[in-house]
Amino acid sequence: MAERPPSPRGRTVRVAVATAAAVLPLAAVLTVGSAAPLTPPLGPCSGPNCPSEWPPPNNGDFKGQDASITVFTGGDYLVAGRAAEAEGRIVTLGDFTIDKSEGGGAFNAGVVGVGSRVVPPNGSDFMTVGGNVTVQPGNSLLIGGSDSRVQAFGNLRYAGALTGTVSIDPTGQAIKDPDAAAPYQSVLAQIEEVSACVGRAAATGTVAVTSSEATFTGDGTSAKQVFNVTGNLASPSGGQIGLVFANIPAGATVVVNMLSADPVINTYTGTGIPGDQTTEMRSKLMWNFPTSTAAQILGSAQFQGSVMAGNPAGTTTITMPGMNGRVYLAGNLVQNGSGGYEIHSYPFDGDLPDCEVTPSPSPTSPSPSPTSPTPTPTPTETTTSPAPTSPTPTPTSPTPTPTSPTPTTSSAVPTTPTTPTTSPSSSSAAPTSHGPSSHGPSSHGPTGHHPGPTHGGGGGQLPSTGAGNAPVVLGLAGVGLLGLGALAVLAARRRGRHS
Repeated sequence: MAERPPSPRGRTVRVAVATAAAVLPLAAVLTVGSAAPLTPPLGPCSGPNCPSEWPPPNNGDFKGQDASITVFTGGDYLVAGRAAEAEGRIVTLGDFTIDKSEGGGAFNAGVVGVGSRVVPPNGSDFMTVGGNVTVQPGNSLLIGGSDSRVQAFGNLRYAGALTGTVSIDPTGQAIKDPDAAAPYQSVLAQIEEVSACVGRAAATGTVAVTSSEATFTGDGTSAKQVFNVTGNLASPSGGQIGLVFANIPAGATVVVNMLSADPVINTYTGTGIPGDQTTEMRSKLMWNFPTSTAAQILGSAQFQGSVMAGNPAGTTTITMPGMNGRVYLAGNLVQNGSGGYEIHSYPFDGDLPDCEVTPSPSPTSPSPSPTSPTPTPTPTETTTSPAPTSPTPTPTSPTPTPTSPTPTTSSAVPTTPTTPTTSPSSSSAAPTSHGPSSHGPSSHGPTGHHPGPTHGGGGGQLPSTGAGNAPVVLGLAGVGLLGLGALAVLAARRRGRHS
């Protein structure tokens, strides 16, 4: 398969706009050159219906709702190969493209057949795209879904053109909004800065990589365990290896900084089942790629933890059966795979390393007079703010001011439930018929969704989605008020999408 990487996009929208209907104020303070616990819409679960416990990947009934962002890309988001699903709230400031060249098929967004089964709030924007939404022929985009009791529905908000087969469960809508990306420019700035800050943290432990295993040995005491990797986490030939953590205090945040330009993680470690080491670490495990231009996360696991990448010109390729954590990228994302490969919504609750900010030294005496007869001009202003010790970039765009445009609603969205056996008519911009399944020989049903709650949400047998598990964690600090979309609670009725 010839893979077409997404092109980097400039951040062209510089004015903020409140999302349609109600907005959820989410404010946080980000100090230049520092990091802290991530604040919604990044990091932890937010909203009134967060679950008290997050189950392993399952296809049971919904376990709660999460208004925080699961997947964020400052550039483009390309779905390739046979990648199948991305759970939770998705924001991409560039283009979103589905081009599953290996037979095409459906891609589920917001609600997935197998995952944490924690969905975004009903009526909110399940997917926000700052550029074009392009679904290539033979592919389809499905937004929303249901369990055995209720329906989960939300909007597709997009700024550019919408082409291809798109189905949105009522009463979700396709909303064309030229300022769709505007509320998230500050989130992009956070990801760039926090990733760079965390990448400068001093190591507290060591990493030993052999041909079969990478062992991360902590110092046994620090609440923030930092490991800096200058090479790859793979065998000498590039194959899969195991990941083992030792001497990590209970409850510690663990950060793995991948510091090379083209780092690779290739592992079979991770199952998602309680008792697995990386499952227990998941909510406080962050894999950080601060400067990478081309990063790859590969293998046969249910990879645990969150991922952050701070280079807006970089591309991160994820080819894992399950990615269980947040994915926060300043650049592009390629979600690839040879089977029903998925991203599952799990929060990051860790406390990231802080960066020291050293103030500029103040002169103790006046500068010496110049020897030239020309007098020295008197400065008209002085700067009292501290200067960072490293060149962490600070966004130069002005703070956006909400303009609250009234978005238009596409007529391409059906007003009645869609099923794999019906093809409701719609405009050519967004047909609503379901395409063939993308999941191939996985546990998904013939429509790309799982058939009902055949598995519970607790331990026991993990539903097969293509392999095991492993962690990824990521943190950022929020800035300003961000609209998360309407939290309208509508009377949901059972439908046959997952039946």
